[in-house]
Amino acid sequence: MIYLTEDHEMIRESAREFVAERVKPIAQDIDTSHEFPLENVKALGELGFLGVPIPEEYGGMGMDNVAQAILVEEFARHCGSTALTVAAHSSLGTFPILAFGTEEQKQRYVPRLASGEIIGAFGLTEPDAGSDAQGIRTTAVRDGDEFVVNGSKMYCTNGTHAQVITFTAITGRKGNGRSEISAFVVEQGTPGLVLGKLEKKLGMRASDTRMIHFEDMRIPLDNVLGGPEQIGVGFRNFMKTLEGGRIGIGSLGVGCGLGALERALEYAKQRVSMGKPLIDHQEIGFKLADMAVECEAGRHLVYHAAMLKDAGRPYGREAAMAKLFGSEIGSRCADRAIQVLGGYGYTREYDVERIYRDAKLNEIGEGTSEIQRLIISRSLLADGVGL
Repeated sequence: MIYLTEDHEMIRESAREFVAERVKPIAQDIDTSHEFPLENVKALGELGFLGVPIPEEYGGMGMDNVAQAILVEEFARHCGSTALTVAAHSSLGTFPILAFGTEEQKQRYVPRLASGEIIGAFGLTEPDAGSDAQGIRTTAVRDGDEFVVNGSKMYCTNGTHAQVITFTAITGRKGNGRSEISAFVVEQGTPGLVLGKLEKKLGMRASDTRMIHFEDMRIPLDNVLGGPEQIGVGFRNFMKTLEGGRIGIGSLGVGCGLGALERALEYAKQRVSMGKPLIDHQEIGFKLADMAVECEAGRHLVYHAAMLKDAGRPYGREAAMAKLFGSEIGSRCADRAIQVLGGYGYTREYDVERIYRDAKLNEIGEGTSEIQRLIISRSLLADGVGL
């Protein structure tokens, strides 16, 4: 791509080297065992990959969100679980502290998150609050200089290994009767923070996904993300966090699609059917062509949304577009790859079966495809086409 910088190409090549040496060789095994790749995550931190978009003053690489999208895309080509771990740590675990935390909170957590010394997680979804994020029931009741927190969060990526978790809770009622939602940051090991069940999933099996319970957990006022003066603005800040997270999920979807395309292309060149390689059959060639076009289009949408974020411009609609298209083409490409490989594609012997299962999560997590279409349609109503 002509607009990528030398730094972007450097991060791509560095990521590819790490993936070839450390990620690709174990991807199938950790999918089978559901084993979180902790040693690889530690190595990623030592190499700086967990702090790519974090400013240097807070211990990061000081690169942009395009570089972060490239990084996630490269991991997703070979291991969706590793890509999701990195994306969630940076965009959900670290970003809200960096963007909305007090200076003391930033200094305490962000350099350690950027270096991989600690892992971050994010708690928003609840058993009765998924797409309706305002429908949470977790409460934080003020008691003097503390909050007493009760409730549960589910689908917390990195929940087991995260040493720091940001989450939302109801802290009161507004004049219109709606919930006042605040954001908090808490460390693992705080009394009353209890790890719940570890989810067994269709895909992304080596990504750590767990329920978290708060049982009369007492935390000081200083644990409000951004300080006590930010009580009541947690929902707004978490929605902004999700906007950036959608860029990451879009790049994850594109990476899944590219991984599926690579494997389908390799197979189609080697497999002979009816006297000629599969790729010379027009129907197969057309499938591969469609996959290539969609992956390239998805990549442009993702990078464009990342560039808008880097420029400080509004990017909510574009992030929703990138997430919607990127996640859906990831699934479509994996489906086509299985069709190209035929019976082999349906077996665990080939990676496309795993990519197919991994890719589906991208259409659900951080806002379903239906929610992305709702965001886009509402922006059209409010702002017009604007293209």
